[in-house]
Amino acid sequence: MRVRYSKYKPGFDDLSGAELMEMIQDFLMDSGFSDPYNRYQPDPSRTPTAEDLYDALLQALLEQGRIPEEWLREARFANRKEETRLYQEIQKLIQRLQEEGFIRLGGPDPTQPAGPGSQGEAQEVRLELTQKSVDFLGLKSLRALLGSLGKNAPGAHPTRHYASGVESSGETKPYEFGDQPNLNLAETLKRVVTKGLENLEASDLVIELAEYAAAMNTVVLLDCSHSMILYGEDRFTPAKRVALGLAHLIRTQYPGDQVRFGIFHDSAEEVPLGRLPMVQVGPYHTNTAEGLRLARKMLKKMSGEMKQIIMITDGKPSALTLPSGQIYKNAWGLDPVILAETLKEATLARKEGIPIHTFMLAREPELLAFVKKITQITKGKAYLTTPANIGRYVLMDFLNRKVSRN
Repeated sequence: MRVRYSKYKPGFDDLSGAELMEMIQDFLMDSGFSDPYNRYQPDPSRTPTAEDLYDALLQALLEQGRIPEEWLREARFANRKEETRLYQEIQKLIQRLQEEGFIRLGGPDPTQPAGPGSQGEAQEVRLELTQKSVDFLGLKSLRALLGSLGKNAPGAHPTRHYASGVESSGETKPYEFGDQPNLNLAETLKRVVTKGLENLEASDLVIELAEYAAAMNTVVLLDCSHSMILYGEDRFTPAKRVALGLAHLIRTQYPGDQVRFGIFHDSAEEVPLGRLPMVQVGPYHTNTAEGLRLARKMLKKMSGEMKQIIMITDGKPSALTLPSGQIYKNAWGLDPVILAETLKEATLARKEGIPIHTFMLAREPELLAFVKKITQITKGKAYLTTPANIGRYVLMDFLNRKVSRN
């Protein structure tokens, strides 16, 4: 065998788009935990930019020791970083992510003032994730969350109803017009022998019954108040990983289902799946009532009867939207006005047949009492969990949803 040796040329040509995504996934999923103060200036909802992506790639390459010392020396003493080899090579990586369909670089960010020179222009370019990148992050999250659960066959959501479908329940019934002709041959032949073929009627045909599986519509509500990154613990990033894993699970295993996402803070808003990984917390209170109101509106727009709200939170309600549109806030204790309006939203959800399943990331007595009340009103479920195991609880509950036959 002949081996040909060539001169080593430093660079990052060996890195694929998927490997680059692996390197920057923490940046994409950042919740503001690493810098809980500076990020609120000037705008907590600032859209990530191409310059942010450049910094993330630079940091990842530095951590892996992949940058040649001569490039670092050149960058350290350069007047303009755009003229350095390091800058040009990282720009090639950004281009590679675009070419492989992981990111898009949009137009100017309206929240950012234009800056002089090429560096200011780079800061104006918005970073947008594609469906491919969301699927990549969702699959990574799902694998991590389900890693300890063992094998589980894909399925659907059982209901209390029967139908003449494919998956047999072991029960039978006389044929009716419109049923699938899934005949139980043994029972049908008995009737043929008893009555004679010439006297056979449609009702003498016996069909196999199957469990009727319905589609489930889900709204996942994420608390993005300030407490989700306080007290020395990042609670919001695990919550986002759960949401992405759940979205990937539904897209791949439950094609008839729908899932949408909302965040609640001082107010509430729907978040497209493509923007969900980069949502960050802000200096907000917890307007749970507004979040539930938003979720009910979203579910009304989704067809189907089976509906649910999955709410992930770490705090009691501390804000309320008044009829005037102003936000009333009280972080001290369970304010009776805020509590009453929040429970009113839970009651409306119950009347609409929407259970609320709550995953609590804290153990404050007031939060426990509030969630217990919500659960009783809507006949939902409540889980006391931690950021370390929340994904297992959420996804196990989704996969094993059972509806008893009364």
